[in-house]
Amino acid sequence: MTQALFDHIDTQADSFIARVMDYVRHPSISAHDIGIREVATMLVGFLSDLGFDAGLVETPGHPFVLGHATVDPEKPTVLLYGHYDVQPPDPLDQWVSPPFEPTLRDGRIWARGIGDNKGQHFAQLLAIETHLAVNGTLPCNVIFLLEGEEEIGSPQIAEFVQQNADRLQADLVVTSDGPLHESGAPVITFGVRGVASFDLVAKGAARDVHSGNYGGVVPNPIWTLVHLLATMKDADGNITVEGLTEPVIPPTNLERDAVARLPDDEKAVMEDLALDQMDGPLERHYWDRLMFHPTLTINGLHGGYGGPGSKTVLPNEAFAKCDVRLVEPLTPNYVFERIEAHVARHAPNVQVVRHNGMLPSKTPLDSPYAKPLRDAIVAARGVEPLIYPTVGGSLPDYVFTKILGKDAFVIPYANADEANHAPNENLEIVRFLDGIKTGAAVLDALGRINTPKV
Repeated sequence: MTQALFDHIDTQADSFIARVMDYVRHPSISAHDIGIREVATMLVGFLSDLGFDAGLVETPGHPFVLGHATVDPEKPTVLLYGHYDVQPPDPLDQWVSPPFEPTLRDGRIWARGIGDNKGQHFAQLLAIETHLAVNGTLPCNVIFLLEGEEEIGSPQIAEFVQQNADRLQADLVVTSDGPLHESGAPVITFGVRGVASFDLVAKGAARDVHSGNYGGVVPNPIWTLVHLLATMKDADGNITVEGLTEPVIPPTNLERDAVARLPDDEKAVMEDLALDQMDGPLERHYWDRLMFHPTLTINGLHGGYGGPGSKTVLPNEAFAKCDVRLVEPLTPNYVFERIEAHVARHAPNVQVVRHNGMLPSKTPLDSPYAKPLRDAIVAARGVEPLIYPTVGGSLPDYVFTKILGKDAFVIPYANADEANHAPNENLEIVRFLDGIKTGAAVLDALGRINTPKV
């Protein structure tokens, strides 16, 4: 059955490549509200042409694209999630070819959004089209959901899912986003870390003053932040914010076994980034660092003069931009409260400014859908997928696992050097075609399940 699907994809490869290039030619930059509604409307047309009951669902921000194809209530229903918005293309002068003029070069398609996420969810659409072309129907029920604000933090998705839960009743959720392993090996990801972003703001005098006339008299807000930050993480790399790490749930035996089978990427990462050592604590394994622990990162520390030469100024204000990556069961609110309590104890005049937050998400490795997904990837790619219990970055999968109560998986299609969020974003043609085959095989494997609950 799957071979006929793969043969069709090989036959249509040139057409599929041309069509995805035409799709990513249309900008959809959420941060600037450029092309959003036009691309969303285009997607509704794509889904309608495939027989979906499709339309736009309005929100206070950008609309969601939602489509349903129900073929048999006795079959499982998979919700395929992605996002149609893209990052701004700046800096434009670093692009080899214009970001919205897709170009074929060196076996890759080069364009903004081709990897993140337009090329990947378009591969899902073509997988659906392939089933219809070869078999005349879909092997399982499909809900297709695309949002237009993922690149600005998905501010509407939680409320959207809560309000439309009855329209999103699926048995599992599959997202195709992010990269494959560096080796090109396929991946199934069962979880993502959450995030909580905040600023620390310290103020001194009413204005900048002369460091000689006022040094030793006027408090320096940069030093205030330096001393505060030093109380939040020790020299060995341990987070020392009181109460922040205590609730963390340790990995299960299944998760530890899965990690033990992953390639040891530490040496390659250190060589690529010219590192002498990993961040502390030094005894942690590479994957353990990315999957099972929260992090505290100073994204930027700003204040005073930063231009050429010297300027003997004592600044009146300084701020640090920070984020914490969250693992279960941490929540943004819990982390913000711990940070605020810590700051109140150690530097009560410093202000904590909360920004965006996203909950972590995790699906058990023994989910009943894990084996069908694994079998599908083996059928499409001919190799066993790597199993990631979770990944270091953040996606809004929590809306599926925590609000809808469904198992959620990420099965990426893009090459590891896709350069998403950067100039010269790209997608290897072979990865795009493999993605279509993987998507088709996933639908086929789910269609072989006799009942929605296995």
